[in-house]
Amino acid sequence: MEREQLAGNAREYAARVHGVMDYIENHLADPLTLEELSRVAGFSKYHFHRIFASQTGETLFGFIQRLRLEKAAFLLASDPRISVTEAALETGFGGSSSFARGFKQRFGLSPTEWRSKAAGSESNFGIMDRNSCNANRNPGQSAAASKVYIEYAGDTQIWRCEMEQNTTTVTVKEIPGWTLAYVRYVGPYAGDGELFQRLNDKLFKWAGARGLIRFPETQHLIMYHDSPEITDEDKLRLSVCLTVPEDTQVDGDIGKMTLAPGKYAFARFRLGVQDYTEAWGWVYGTWLPSSGYAPDDGPCFELYPEPGPDADGRFAVDICVPVKPL
Repeated sequence: MEREQLAGNAREYAARVHGVMDYIENHLADPLTLEELSRVAGFSKYHFHRIFASQTGETLFGFIQRLRLEKAAFLLASDPRISVTEAALETGFGGSSSFARGFKQRFGLSPTEWRSKAAGSESNFGIMDRNSCNANRNPGQSAAASKVYIEYAGDTQIWRCEMEQNTTTVTVKEIPGWTLAYVRYVGPYAGDGELFQRLNDKLFKWAGARGLIRFPETQHLIMYHDSPEITDEDKLRLSVCLTVPEDTQVDGDIGKMTLAPGKYAFARFRLGVQDYTEAWGWVYGTWLPSSGYAPDDGPCFELYPEPGPDADGRFAVDICVPVKPL
């Protein structure tokens, strides 16, 4: 019993720290303070910075600085219209000079150099590589599409594409906002199918015991908070999620967060383990440049509309990307 209580206490600490990490991610442009963040965590401000460091291996304000710089790197690589000053202000930096110093220290390039390199890079610094499998692809190998058609259903555009292994449809639609119960993982995940199975099992067992799995209303998704080519592998964060009622109570290893309302592109595929990289690459490398949309600020995720693989071992997957008019 004592061992179980100790394990439960450790899970509670981890859950509170994950909640603060979510809060920081959603308020990067705000002047975050120790007092504010310790209140979110429910810990004394005199101890919270030590608790955070012991749980994450990073100082609290080192984590905030890293996320701000990584978000700025994403903005500069994905939106050619945003200025360096605008990227600094949108990510909570008071001025472009302190931003430029921090950026150069983090990435070894100035913000302008980073943008120029991203513009000439096929991988776009990993922005298109947020996927659970990360199957290897030869350098320079593109995710080519053969034929693309645009259809109209009322006021909705639907893109249909014939790829080598898939026939794909892309629809842009509004998400009304979801409350998500999640299991969080921090660290390398590329190609680790057992990790994803373990995280899914933990979440589904928790939700099933509470009567929270109500397909088809319940949505199952995997959210990627960081870009693998921007964030160090040991700091990559992902969340395996289920939609739940807003008043759902969580504890221990299970956290709760909100996916804000917004416009998303839903690209439907049937994918084997080896197909994810090509699919993500097609969305970012082929569909987005021809769509009239640009990536918006917000998390990318994979939505799984069916409970398991088909007879060929392939999963139905919607690759979901937040978008805004170009």
